[in-house]
Amino acid sequence: MVVNIFVKILGSGPNQELIPNIQSFPIPEIILFRSIITFVMCYAIIRARQLPFFGINKKWLIIRGVFGTAALTIFFFTLDNLPLAVATTVQYLSPLFTVIIATFLLKERVKYIQWFFMVVAFGGIALLGMSKLLSEDALISGIHPEWVMLGVLSAFLSGIAYNAIVKCQPTDQPITIVMYFPLIATPIMTIYAIFVEFVLPQGIEWLLIIIIGVFTQFAQIFMTKALHAENTATVTPFKYFGSIYAFFIGLFLFDEVISLYGIVAIVLILIGVLGNALFRKRNFPRFTR
Repeated sequence: MVVNIFVKILGSGPNQELIPNIQSFPIPEIILFRSIITFVMCYAIIRARQLPFFGINKKWLIIRGVFGTAALTIFFFTLDNLPLAVATTVQYLSPLFTVIIATFLLKERVKYIQWFFMVVAFGGIALLGMSKLLSEDALISGIHPEWVMLGVLSAFLSGIAYNAIVKCQPTDQPITIVMYFPLIATPIMTIYAIFVEFVLPQGIEWLLIIIIGVFTQFAQIFMTKALHAENTATVTPFKYFGSIYAFFIGLFLFDEVISLYGIVAIVLILIGVLGNALFRKRNFPRFTR
């Protein structure tokens, strides 16, 4: 959540009330700085542990890197164009896509009750997309359907990346899996920064960028270790509580007031993903190597 807040501050233009004289940064540039920081940290750890630099299961490591990069890029754009609570909640659909994709990759079964909760969650997405049309309240904070759908796409790509992490579980260390994100993202974002747009950070902006990179590194390592230790059903539900934090942070820091329809939509999404996760956790054993 800390990373999401700082990305929104840096990406959505100067926010004089929070941090005076801060510049607006292109989203790809924020990802570039984030990737450089995480790559340096990963490289140092891999060298210290004398691990194979490019890993073993290269096919799924590359898939993790490519889809993880695409998912994060789209997600950062949605953070920049949607209320914090909305962007965060839509991204939390990724465990549903993780379940669906896992039925093909990991041969996991899906109970009928899980499909019901999926329908509830995607019903929330439909309501979220229509909430701007349904509400006459001008304070709805700009929930645009096209950005909601891009958020859904980001969640789908994240679901592929999570399954790729599980596929790498028997062969590669978490730090190697994490490294493949900056390994893929850095050259792509560098091209953008060189040929399209580059904003040189000043003063406290460097601190915010470093915090984004360092906090992301720890978050990725902990998530990857968790996916190594448990099956995908057990780990991902713990992220959902961030929607509650995001709602109040968006309200008090960014003055993001969401309409009643938007709030109901968020609740439906959370009910869907949490219900699905609870029944899946109950019915599936721990993932073993």
